[in-house]
Amino acid sequence: MAGASAMSSYRRGLRDGLPFLLMVFPFGMLWGVVATEAGLTLTETVSFSVVVIAGAAQFTALQLMSENAPTAVVLASALAVNLRMAMYSASLTPHLGPARLWQRMLISYFLVDQTYAGTILEFEKRPHLTLAEKTAYFFGLATPVCPPWYLTTLLGAWLGAAIPTELGLDFAVPIAFLAMIAPMLRTPAHKVAAVTATVLALGFAWLPYNFGLIFGGVGGMMAGARAELYFEAKRAR
Repeated sequence: MAGASAMSSYRRGLRDGLPFLLMVFPFGMLWGVVATEAGLTLTETVSFSVVVIAGAAQFTALQLMSENAPTAVVLASALAVNLRMAMYSASLTPHLGPARLWQRMLISYFLVDQTYAGTILEFEKRPHLTLAEKTAYFFGLATPVCPPWYLTTLLGAWLGAAIPTELGLDFAVPIAFLAMIAPMLRTPAHKVAAVTATVLALGFAWLPYNFGLIFGGVGGMMAGARAELYFEAKRAR
């Protein structure tokens, strides 16, 4: 019976993850095209997606590498972009922390914006799910997100310059992130963090090597944390 409920959760996650293909396909294609045009080989382009599996960090690193930025700056910028993964992990730990070691290793690898956004909303909507059901849902959601990312990267790298720039594949990037972030801005602290990060990133956009993005990310997290403490203290009073 437990296995049946876990399989049901997996199928629900798989179903809920299918709409993300509308974002993964053009985003992966775009990465494959841009990376090969920047001089990466087919193997390097696909390996980048398999090892890093973080589109925003990949584009950030590639841009800095194209500008001959110091290696330390490339790594620091990519890590700064991916700092949100640490918050994602902390948020999911109460739900998936007791899972088996090999499951936690796979969860940490497949933890991306789409899998986090989908799972945390599901867990909040269905608080009585068992650990097996939660784990199965996560992997179900990851199935139409992560493997297609590798395949579309490969396809984009193969096609390369054959895809005209007028096709506008890059439209999917900002739209996808807005679609994921908007439903998650539910508390005042979330909104403070988002507004602060946006203002700082735009205000420091003139800095070289995407340092403005680093300032925005760090500043947004600090502002959100302070706002959370403020509003908790206010509620306590």
